[in-house]
Amino acid sequence: MPSYLEYCPNADGAAVRRLHEEKQSWINQAKKGFLRYRLPLQELQHLQASTLDLTGDVVRIGRRSDLSKTDHDRVLKLMRTFMPWRKGPFSVFDIDIDAEWQSQRKWDRLLPQIPNLQDKVVADIGCNNGYYMFRMAPFSPKLVLGFEPYVQHYYTFTALNSFAGLDNLFVDLLGIEHLPLFRRCFDVIFCLGILYHRPSPIDALRDLYRALKPGGCLLIESQAISGDQPMALFPEKTYAKVPGTWFVPTASCLHNWLARAGFKEIKCFCLHPMSSEEQRKTDWMVFESYQDFIDKQNPGLTIEGYPAPQRVFFKATI
Repeated sequence: MPSYLEYCPNADGAAVRRLHEEKQSWINQAKKGFLRYRLPLQELQHLQASTLDLTGDVVRIGRRSDLSKTDHDRVLKLMRTFMPWRKGPFSVFDIDIDAEWQSQRKWDRLLPQIPNLQDKVVADIGCNNGYYMFRMAPFSPKLVLGFEPYVQHYYTFTALNSFAGLDNLFVDLLGIEHLPLFRRCFDVIFCLGILYHRPSPIDALRDLYRALKPGGCLLIESQAISGDQPMALFPEKTYAKVPGTWFVPTASCLHNWLARAGFKEIKCFCLHPMSSEEQRKTDWMVFESYQDFIDKQNPGLTIEGYPAPQRVFFKATI
């Protein structure tokens, strides 16, 4: 049984256990794509960091002096195996990992709006490698459950927390579509950079609403387009070269979606343009990034000719 269920008494425990077992059986297959992460991680799971610093921009796990040269080389190889690193920055036994996103900037925008997390049950939907979960840890939540359906990110978090040893952070191979199994379970939900990947954003928001306990708080961040009218862009195929982008709303459109999904006390607390200063190529993410997604002749447009993306942040309660 996944141990996090003890903190979610209202969850559909039987269905969650069944799903968890199915996912674990799936990733435990002897497939090359799974073994490339699992085998080296299993060999290094005995390693423990002597120190943690989760209060600064960089999530720092351990020191170089914690490891022998051989083990340090093996950890470096494992960290490179997890490329591309999308969220960060991290320092793992003094291996500096500069991720594509400077995620500390998003965290700094969120921080003044985050409610008291002490002894709270929190969900991070689409948690990736857990950067924001590690940043939540100093605030002493009872549980942070990361929903992350992608195996690469799941194993990245598993490796990081194996070294860090935080027993109130969990990630399972879940997506936002599994929220109906967690009715009235969470005090706070973070949903960052997910909504525009859902073909039915209203249904997704309603699932987020129903997963919160009475009085619970949603912190949601999304791509957005500029404009005062409550409308959303529906790209033909891709948006900023990203497939699987469905609706990109204006801030007023997302406000209306939240209201019609049932949320109260809806507050837009940040709206800013995206930039290549915040999302860019690094030695740890060597593929195309923001500068490749924008029209080089007109930075106000994407490569497809749509309005260039902004990021919008909302806080809402039930």
